[in-house]
Amino acid sequence: MSKSKLLEIARNNKSHAEAGTMVLVDEIVKIPAKNYYDPDRWQKEVDLIFKRIPLVLSVSSELPNPGDYKAMDVVGVPVLLLRDSDGEIKAFLNACSHRGAALVENGNGNKKRFSCPYHAWTYNDKGSLIGISSPHEFGEIDKSCHNLIALPVLEKAGIIWATLDPKSKLCIEKFLSGYDSMLELFDLKNWHVHSQRTIKGPNWKVAYDGYLDLYHLPVLHSETFGTDISNQANYYEWGPHQRVISPYRSPDRNGKSEDFDELLVEDWPMDVLMAGVWTIFPHVSIASFNGGGRSILLSQLMPGDNPEDSYTNQYYLMEKKPNKKQAEEADKQFDLLEYVVREEDYATGLRLQKGLKTGMIDSVMFGRNEGGGQSFHAWVDKILKANDKDLISLFG
Repeated sequence: MSKSKLLEIARNNKSHAEAGTMVLVDEIVKIPAKNYYDPDRWQKEVDLIFKRIPLVLSVSSELPNPGDYKAMDVVGVPVLLLRDSDGEIKAFLNACSHRGAALVENGNGNKKRFSCPYHAWTYNDKGSLIGISSPHEFGEIDKSCHNLIALPVLEKAGIIWATLDPKSKLCIEKFLSGYDSMLELFDLKNWHVHSQRTIKGPNWKVAYDGYLDLYHLPVLHSETFGTDISNQANYYEWGPHQRVISPYRSPDRNGKSEDFDELLVEDWPMDVLMAGVWTIFPHVSIASFNGGGRSILLSQLMPGDNPEDSYTNQYYLMEKKPNKKQAEEADKQFDLLEYVVREEDYATGLRLQKGLKTGMIDSVMFGRNEGGGQSFHAWVDKILKANDKDLISLFG
């Protein structure tokens, strides 16, 4: 079903390319400018979006072996991801049930057991409390009632999602709205994590608007990608998740532009069929490239400590582990992509939000050619307005 949907999209895009058209939405939409800087609004977004719906926290190939773990802070919540002895991904609050101390510092490692550095309470890779130091002096407790706090987690399509609310009833698979079956076509499970970097940026929505926007490409990126790149986009939706792809862009494979007009869509190679930007609401984009081999840039965007800050973790994944020459080519491409995001996209966003914060601009506009941005902001509003029961029904 997912492959047939992919071919359907390719045929639709091809027909638009041949006709010189693109999909336009019905009207121009205005978004209140204060939505980007109002502290009360921003706090609601953190609490009701990032702390309530599933987030992409890692990729499968970052935790390939039993015992592999990753500890991180996610909007102020200390999280521990680990692959247990059965090969299953688990997610926990990185906090000892005794006094709340972090079991491990942020970063990656491999452990079968986790011993608290404060009082040495010990947990296994299932999150079960298995040992208490000086138990006779401490007093009798039922260890089974003091396991690590488990978070809802799902590993699909080579990606790891978790929900920061341990009591959440929102099914992660339903939240994905069938989009995971499309992402499966990347076959990311066994891809190689070549590099990771972190970039600071503007308000998370200012930054994320750019991932859904091809309108700016030949203008803002004229000196890096060139002026002949298309600024038109078609958007395809699975619930709040969207694929963004230009109907006019010539497929670029192995650094060479190739003409597929004479080929049936069914004969297009998978990397061409999967081109464009795949966004995972509310904070991830996946963009395909060819540099030293087939590769993707997975950008994981998170709010910072205030409305005007964010940070983006960039994962550069390669289909195959590169040789020395391919690794050098990949590094050059990743350097370029980091520069483009930091010095062009995010630098523009930082200047943009200064103008908005003056209060002199009442609203920003998303045109008929910017349907992806319109849909994104509509979903932000829907989720902010939904109570927990209504949130579940949004994806039911």
